[in-house]
Amino acid sequence: MKKPQVLAAMAALSQENRLDAYRLLVQAGPDGKAAGDIAAALGLPPNTLTFHLDRLREAGLVTVRRD
Repeated sequence: MKKPQVLAAMAALSQENRLDAYRLLVQAGPDGKAAGDIAAALGLPPNTLTFHLDRLREAGLVTVRRD
């Protein structure tokens, strides 16, 4: 990773809810986890979780897949 990418990743993970969501996704492995399951596990409203997942995606830490 180049310096700007590292800084973006660190900035994204410096927020508690985003770090918690990222940890859940890492634990879930390559199959991932449904957004609703993440929201329920963290006690977040879906629209708030969407905001946080967007920041993680923009930092290149997660990808979004719709089924």
